Amino acid sequence: MYGEEELEKYKPKKLGVKIYLDVDKNDYITADIKFCYDQQEFNPLNEIEEIKTPRNKIEETKAINIFRKTGFMYEEENKRLILPEDDKIYEFLTNDIQEYMQKFEVMVTDNFKTKQIVNPKIETLGVKIENNLLKIDFSKIDFNINELEEIMQKYKLKKKYHRLKDGTFLTLEGNKEIDFFDKLVTGMDIKYNDLEEGEIQLPINRSLYLNQLLKGIKGAQILKNQEYKEVVNNLNQEMLEEYETPKNLNADLRYYQKTGFNWLKTLDKYKMGGILADDMGLGKTLQVLSIILDYKEECKKHNKKTKSSIVISPSSLTLNWLNEASKFAPELKVEVINGTTTERKEKIKKIDNYDLVITAYDLIKRDIEIYKETEYTFRYAITDEAQYLKNSNTQNAKAVKKIKATSKFALTGTPIENSLAELWSIFDFIMPGYLFTYKNFKQTYETPIVKDNDERALKKLKMLIEPFILRRTKKEVLTELPEKTITVLNNEMEEEQKNIYLSYLAQAKEEVANEIDVKGFNGSQIKILAALTRLRQICCHPSLFIENYQGQSSKLNQCMELVEDGVKSGHKILIFSTYTSMFEFLEDELKSKNIKYFKLTGGTKVSQRIEMVDEFNRNPEIKVFLISLKAGGTGLNLTGADIVIHYDPWWNLSAENQATDRAYRIGQKNNVQVYKLITKNSIEEKIYELQEKKARLAENMLNTKTTFVSKLSKDEIMKLFSKI
Repeated sequence: MYGEEELEKYKPKKLGVKIYLDVDKNDYITADIKFCYDQQEFNPLNEIEEIKTPRNKIEETKAINIFRKTGFMYEEENKRLILPEDDKIYEFLTNDIQEYMQKFEVMVTDNFKTKQIVNPKIETLGVKIENNLLKIDFSKIDFNINELEEIMQKYKLKKKYHRLKDGTFLTLEGNKEIDFFDKLVTGMDIKYNDLEEGEIQLPINRSLYLNQLLKGIKGAQILKNQEYKEVVNNLNQEMLEEYETPKNLNADLRYYQKTGFNWLKTLDKYKMGGILADDMGLGKTLQVLSIILDYKEECKKHNKKTKSSIVISPSSLTLNWLNEASKFAPELKVEVINGTTTERKEKIKKIDNYDLVITAYDLIKRDIEIYKETEYTFRYAITDEAQYLKNSNTQNAKAVKKIKATSKFALTGTPIENSLAELWSIFDFIMPGYLFTYKNFKQTYETPIVKDNDERALKKLKMLIEPFILRRTKKEVLTELPEKTITVLNNEMEEEQKNIYLSYLAQAKEEVANEIDVKGFNGSQIKILAALTRLRQICCHPSLFIENYQGQSSKLNQCMELVEDGVKSGHKILIFSTYTSMFEFLEDELKSKNIKYFKLTGGTKVSQRIEMVDEFNRNPEIKVFLISLKAGGTGLNLTGADIVIHYDPWWNLSAENQATDRAYRIGQKNNVQVYKLITKNSIEEKIYELQEKKARLAENMLNTKTTFVSKLSKDEIMKLFSKI
């Protein structure tokens, strides 16, 4: 038997481990190991050494296994361990070394200390605006900016680190400074060699984007000059500078319209473009007319000559712009660029005589060379229904973008986030180059976002575009909206349609006059109504009674533009017409555009009416309800719709109002937008004028054509057959 003292001699001693860390010429981490038992130390990798002290083989094996797990390898020449792989070195310096320090005694050389994980820091960043240019000073960055391009390549590949040329590891994961440089370079199309100069110069329209980026940098001193601060504060949509609305504006701007006016004025102050993307019916036209009128009043105040502005819209809306200008800003001198090529050319040559000229997309592409010849620079260039620009390869888009203007704005009631290529094209009009070339944009944003769901790219793009898009929906401003908004939209007949109308007008006028001479006024009611009906049908669509008509209907085109915009914006629509035969043409259009609809006429069974009404209100897929005015003007609850289109005017205004009230009634949670489609220079315009003139009379009339017409005088009837 051995005594306790004898046994103690053979009992394994407590193991201590010392590690000496260094970096060799290859930038590998080296580890010299010492196992320690009391006062004895030895290199466990050197098999020559003999140790008489009882060793704790189990603990020694555990220690060696920790090194192996980390990735250390045995180096025969120096009898030590080395860590050669960058990934393993980064993981060791980031995480594993903490375990080593807890379990072992770790000593490092001064050389090793220089090879630690580093985070780049921006000590001071100078930002200023001078001579309408944004200038950024990068001279005080604590890493070699010459290596930034390589760093960013690794960052885009979502690597955890980048090894700098001096062997230092730069952490990329969750690195706010690197994220700043990524957003800076890609969001401003900066070349890396430009950064090496120490200071870069950029367009002033990058100021807001930069300001958003600077918010993500913590601990850095950002030196901003006063002009930069003013630009950023003034362009903040929450802190817009207040401007007085024009004195001669014939309207009181609602609060959100006043915000839009201030926003447009502020962008214009710094010669920046913008997209006013308010929901349809919120008064985009009024907001734009306000800034044009304000410009005229400012010029008058300072005795300066005004420059003309231009609005480019779908042909169906040019007359509506003219009417809105006459209504809200009668002081403006306005001209519509239309007519023959010769007539348009003469008008274009005189554009400087007007405050505002209005033209259509399909005309601008034909006339662009004439505009270029004048070398005229407009004060404002406005594109209405800017989706016409969304395909940058169309002749429309190419022509519009050649128009010169001090400030450019785009109007659209449809969301613009649906297609990134379309978004790029609109920005290419309002601020060319802001979203870079399309090739660059597609590579940096469109492809990563659409194909890869890249959140980082999406966030950068939103930061870029948000300052230059103002969008308010009806739901957001509902409390300030009227309960029912009625808008009259004018359209102008196509050439063939117009010729047919004028020809029939002359014929009808002669026939009616002869009929009255023979049968007297009261005895000619049927003839009069038949003639008026034909004229109204030509306005709706000449094919309603003319066989083999191959031309177009301007009203049908206008109606479908409204329907498409409304559907894209998530609205449901009621379309009323006095002619059920008109629905055939509308149905063909709806089917071609894959828009689901219902139709209700006098032939629809009562039970089926109820089923369709319930289904329309409930089913979000059914977007449009075609309803004949006579069959569906009363008794229906269609609160699922919030847009009502009256395709053609009815003699009795109260009948129209009753039809509108199918949507505008108890249970309706949304504002109802009512559109009345009126063909310019036609019987429809005269009917509308009579509606206004005899509103009180119409309210008391029965829902029949005969009753209303019988209340008109002979002179009023004959005026219906006159040219305007």
